[in-house]
Amino acid sequence: MSETSCYILDNGAYTAKVGFSTSEPKVVPNCIMKAKSERRRPFIGSQIEECRDASGLFYILPFQKGFLINWDTQKTVWDFIFSKECCPVNFSETPLIITEPLFNFSSIQEAMTEIFFEEYECQSLLRINATDLAEYNYRKTNNNECTVVVDSGYSYTYIVPYVKGKKYKDGIRRIDVGGKVLTNHLKEIISYRQLNVMEESYVINQVKEDSCFVSQDFMKDMEIARKKDSSNTIVKDYVLPDYTTIRRGYLRDVVRPDEDLEQQTLRMNNERFSIPELLFRPSDVGIPQMGIPEAIMHSINSCPEENRESLLENIVLYGGNTMFPGFRDRVYMEVRALALDHYDVNVSRGDNPVTYAWEGGKMMFRDPDFYSFCVTREEYEEEGKALAYERFDI
Repeated sequence: MSETSCYILDNGAYTAKVGFSTSEPKVVPNCIMKAKSERRRPFIGSQIEECRDASGLFYILPFQKGFLINWDTQKTVWDFIFSKECCPVNFSETPLIITEPLFNFSSIQEAMTEIFFEEYECQSLLRINATDLAEYNYRKTNNNECTVVVDSGYSYTYIVPYVKGKKYKDGIRRIDVGGKVLTNHLKEIISYRQLNVMEESYVINQVKEDSCFVSQDFMKDMEIARKKDSSNTIVKDYVLPDYTTIRRGYLRDVVRPDEDLEQQTLRMNNERFSIPELLFRPSDVGIPQMGIPEAIMHSINSCPEENRESLLENIVLYGGNTMFPGFRDRVYMEVRALALDHYDVNVSRGDNPVTYAWEGGKMMFRDPDFYSFCVTREEYEEEGKALAYERFDI
């Protein structure tokens, strides 16, 4: 086997990160969207950029609660991704690395293997967890034995400890809070206080990305947000897109009512930090689970004692939620407070948290043992799904 490049598809619930190992990845929305302005035409993946008016977008998602359940939608999105319009590939010449969720159902694993070998005629396939790729990226960069990978994405947040490159399964923790919960909660708060935006997932998701940050001292920030004068440094106006002159909204300082008659705005005050706070306190919205720092400590304490020190020194964050300003600092501060004093704590975040796992796939392809991880078409035809199930120990 002497292929010069590999095709990597990090198939997330919100975006698919895709591309050849010789180039940079493209980030494509992993969904089909329908717009009120253009009823006849569905927008698949990155076609949404062609939509004239993205207000009131209706989403059709392949994933629910972090698992792939809508195969027709997923197949449509994959067909678009592999087409000339996006990132064309010939699977008969190029090996494929595709990611799947932790603890994926065996029926989904089988269907995925079958689709790529039988419909896309893939020559060699590696099905793997995104956290494995992120851990590989971190381990190869830092030469360490133990890592705690924190993957905070669209559907959930996973904390996965690795000892000598292998998942320590008893230490895996899942928190049912991801970007989707945050966006939905923000929609409810804004709809209750200001403007009915329950249909505006696309726009409110942008509001969340552009205006939210993680508080380092929640009560102190609450005090600031209560103030009515210029000493309230948190309150801002978010200018909503009108899809004629403004394609994406933006944050700006509050202006006096008599100055602004043109644009529709949302007043963002304590929502700016109370929304990401759910990642640290899920119980605030009735989810009876630990926050991320507690779950990290819980995970590490369930690992063998001799590895705990090394795990605390190698905590790596990736996924869309880790891009909130202040996220890394808050995780570090809380884990440091919970850990024993004589242990060092080190929390790092991937350079680009969204494509961090994809970059790990790029590094894995260069591994001399890469092909021993894969299943080839011949092996699949001879031994069937059982071999894939055995080799991809998810």
